[in-house]
Amino acid sequence: MTVERQDEPRRVYQAQLDQTRAQLADESARFARVGLVRLGVFVAGVVASVAAVLARGGVATWIVAGLAVGFIALVVWHERIARRRGRLARSVAYYERGVARLEHRWRDGGDDGVRFRSEAHLYADDLELFGPGSLFQYLSTAGTEGGASTLADWLLTPAPADVIRERQEAVGELAGKHELRHDLAVAAPEVREVLDASVLRPWLASPPVPFAGWIGPAAMVVAASNVVTTVLALAGQVPGIVPAVSYGVGVALALAVRDRVRRVLQSVDRPVRELRVLATLVDRARAETFTSGRLAALAASWYGGAGSAVLQIRRLERLTDLADARRNQLFAPLAALLMLGTQLGVAVERWRQRIGTGAADWRDGVGELEALVSLATFAFEQPDTSFPEIRGVGEPIEAAGLAHPLLPADRAIRNSLTLGGECRLLMVSGSNMSGKSTLLKAIGTNLVLAYAGAPVRAHRFGAGQWALGASLVLRESLLEGRSRFYAEILRLRDIVAAAEAGQRVLFLLDELLSGTNSHDRAIGAHGILHGLVDLGAAGVVTTHDLALTESAVRLGVRAQNWHLEDVLVDGQLEFDYHLKPGVVRRSNALALMKAVGLSVPNDLT
Repeated sequence: MTVERQDEPRRVYQAQLDQTRAQLADESARFARVGLVRLGVFVAGVVASVAAVLARGGVATWIVAGLAVGFIALVVWHERIARRRGRLARSVAYYERGVARLEHRWRDGGDDGVRFRSEAHLYADDLELFGPGSLFQYLSTAGTEGGASTLADWLLTPAPADVIRERQEAVGELAGKHELRHDLAVAAPEVREVLDASVLRPWLASPPVPFAGWIGPAAMVVAASNVVTTVLALAGQVPGIVPAVSYGVGVALALAVRDRVRRVLQSVDRPVRELRVLATLVDRARAETFTSGRLAALAASWYGGAGSAVLQIRRLERLTDLADARRNQLFAPLAALLMLGTQLGVAVERWRQRIGTGAADWRDGVGELEALVSLATFAFEQPDTSFPEIRGVGEPIEAAGLAHPLLPADRAIRNSLTLGGECRLLMVSGSNMSGKSTLLKAIGTNLVLAYAGAPVRAHRFGAGQWALGASLVLRESLLEGRSRFYAEILRLRDIVAAAEAGQRVLFLLDELLSGTNSHDRAIGAHGILHGLVDLGAAGVVTTHDLALTESAVRLGVRAQNWHLEDVLVDGQLEFDYHLKPGVVRRSNALALMKAVGLSVPNDLT
């Protein structure tokens, strides 16, 4: 890969960051200047008002009127500048986050997705998918909870081959649409307020609030009657008792449905904010032309004449804006005369029942788009990645130039391997710190990316579809009275159970059964590995216990021994992290003890 291509993401981000910072500085200065003028006009208006009162009208009154108009215009202008400044600030944050990822400073910010962690999952914790420094934290650019949860689901659940290929096509297209990816990230001023739950779907699925069909029309008739009779009474055309009767009917109707109206209008507040964000994102996506099948299908689900997502959401926004306006003291009397509370409560509930799951589908579609954008951003920022060839269930995994996707390019050592054909087990031996765990995580993390529809960190990668299972970072639990060894055998039980259920399991096991004595370890490991291979599973096992390498020998052509080694140079251990055939023949444990200052008798070494 050329240096120019590798540096392209940094050049794009840095250029945009410099330009946007300059624009933000200009808008901030303009915001401050207009704010001062606005304050000055306000003060001048107060002074002119006092003068008008003292002068009892005259020219001062016209000056007050002119200053009032000017003040209102300045308020509108100031708000527009504030919105532009807010968008520019979000844009600066977007590019700063991109540069941070490229410079490997990304662990200090962003959504780490810790809420998606599950100890029971067969590989999520082992491959560090969620939490500080996780794959999710690196990938996610989602601004809505729907986007975050969709991305998390994709990392946790491998997709079928046809779905993976659809996503690959969409990710490849979005990787080239930098402006769209940027705009989706900064378009909405509101981001998820609560990261552990969404309010939209429960609101849409809640039981209907019962309003008789005649209540809405009756409220409209009473509102019209209130207006007409009030005007006629003020004109002296009808006695005051007539509008009073109309008001009484309206009050009775409003009281009859008051609790239901209050429940509807209170419950819509947070869902409409989420829908407003969805409308903003959909509106931006609507300006784009898509060629990939999945993106075109998403666009078609949002647009559709009178039933389009943006149009329907804007209708609900108008209803809720009117409901909020009723709190204004100047508008409240008119709102009561028009029975707005009752009318709006009925209208909002009818919107919810009419749209129903349609709005949830819009949310899911936006979530899918944001997940695809997250993967596309990864593809853009990592030009040394490639899309894997997705093969059938249980077909071999063939990787050339494989490395962990989160390691810096200058530290990512690439290895090649083949697994799952005639060879069902790779036994990797090696000393401490030789890179065994990193190798397992590189294999597993790239498979997670491949099954999600993302590119992988490899020159070439062909992957059959396997059910992943891993035992890498299991920990003991003092509260549950569970040792690391017990936690490990529970995980092994689940992996074996998946294989016994007919799944084609790919297992990744680090330092297998290291928590027990060497005798039991050798017997147990041999039984487990032979059993898994006989069930059609395949996998990679690492160990520094050379006795376990005999398990690979016993499996004949179905297993191979490989190793990672170190070299002692001038009293310092050096590692090259490259896979080599055969069993490792040296150990660095005693050398490491000496290196940290522990006393080891020479006659025992």
